[in-house]
Amino acid sequence: MTDSPPLTPAIPAATLVLFRDAAAGPPELLFVERAKAMMFAGGALVFPGGRIDPGDHVLAAASGHPDTNAAARIAAIRETIEEVGLPIGLSPTPSPAVFERLRAMLHAGTMLGEALAEAGASLDLDSLEYFARWRPAHAHARIFDTHFYLARLPADAPEARVDATENVRLFWATAADVLAQADAGRATIIFPTRRNLERLAQFADFDAAVADARAHPVRTVTPWTEMRPSDTQGEVEHLCIPPDLGYPVTSEPMSDAVRG
Repeated sequence: MTDSPPLTPAIPAATLVLFRDAAAGPPELLFVERAKAMMFAGGALVFPGGRIDPGDHVLAAASGHPDTNAAARIAAIRETIEEVGLPIGLSPTPSPAVFERLRAMLHAGTMLGEALAEAGASLDLDSLEYFARWRPAHAHARIFDTHFYLARLPADAPEARVDATENVRLFWATAADVLAQADAGRATIIFPTRRNLERLAQFADFDAAVADARAHPVRTVTPWTEMRPSDTQGEVEHLCIPPDLGYPVTSEPMSDAVRG
């Protein structure tokens, strides 16, 4: 592992890996495609999510959990409501009409706490399972310190609907399917997404993913570069991550790696 320069400031963020049980075979995950004009990961497939706002910290403190993890969970819930129109992490689940008003309020700039009070709902932070935290160190206009959470799609959830602002489409697919699309050149996924999809592709269902998350306590992943042997070129530069966090693939040649 090579020495790394001091880390530049990062933008706190949170994202949600949403599982939908399949009648047969592995679970499907919800993906959104970023608009090509977006500065970060333009045109790439990602999970719903975004920045952790100051209001998320305020709501976390008001809920009796004044810590970054709680604020990140709140951000993941809020962004999922805004981006894909799904009531994840709410108790009780609002009726469709009430939920539409709640989402419209968020799009209009209303704080989540006020919108929840209007909807008669509260946050169920325990419905999100902490899975990973990624904080790249490469030189880039924007570096995100992203908390990844897992959640199961409620049986009575409405159809997901893209917000058509930062994202241009959404769809459900297995982790293996999206990896295959990327390998065939039909989709773009950045390095952290690829590593997480390789890990998620190992699980037969949501419960197995949760068990794996609990078996690997979250430690911030900051990829580094080093020279490693190649079958055809001697040594080549690889982008690497630690080997003990549950990821089946822990390095990729820099020539292949897609960074945000």
